[in-house]
Amino acid sequence: MLKIWGRMSSINVKKVVWTAQELGLDLQRTEAGGLFGLVKTPDYMALNPNSLVPVIEDDSFVLWESNVIVRYLCARHSSGDMYPTDLRERFDAERWMDWQQTTLNPASRPGFWQLVRTPPEQRDAALIAESNAAVEALMAMLDTHLAQRSFMVGERFTVADIPVACEVHRWFGLPQPRQGRPHLERWYDILCARQASKGVLDLALS
Repeated sequence: MLKIWGRMSSINVKKVVWTAQELGLDLQRTEAGGLFGLVKTPDYMALNPNSLVPVIEDDSFVLWESNVIVRYLCARHSSGDMYPTDLRERFDAERWMDWQQTTLNPASRPGFWQLVRTPPEQRDAALIAESNAAVEALMAMLDTHLAQRSFMVGERFTVADIPVACEVHRWFGLPQPRQGRPHLERWYDILCARQASKGVLDLALS
């Protein structure tokens, strides 16, 4: 049984749970992080000295860092399908996974924190506007990219779609107007219809 530590309000935990569900893995999830605490305890820090979620334990193998966990699970259980074996296709997928962490997430995080986790009277309108402008430009790029393909790296669902979709889910859920992106929205609707995304992309933000 795959053991996962982390709360479902975490975008990074969402990635791992969705991946495990796509792969049909038997999993046990333990609430951790945020209001659930646990991450500063000695037992948890023995699993992840960073005190962050998620962490998995796969038999005796412990792994942290969400996108690495997604890669590992897909490489182990879906090599050649969700995790491409062709090197160019694989690294195209990994490129988009890294882009989610290094470009899209840093742009979207300030707006998310201000609009969802900051009381209205304490919000910084300038910070929200700056974050929104950065994200809208990236969403426009994604929309253009998806105008030419069904999924992030072509005509089939791969490891690349999960992290990017979790980030888009968070952006779409923010309580504010956003520009329409028909190709991005078409792709997102397809992913929301996947059975394995239930309990991930249908959760409200928190």
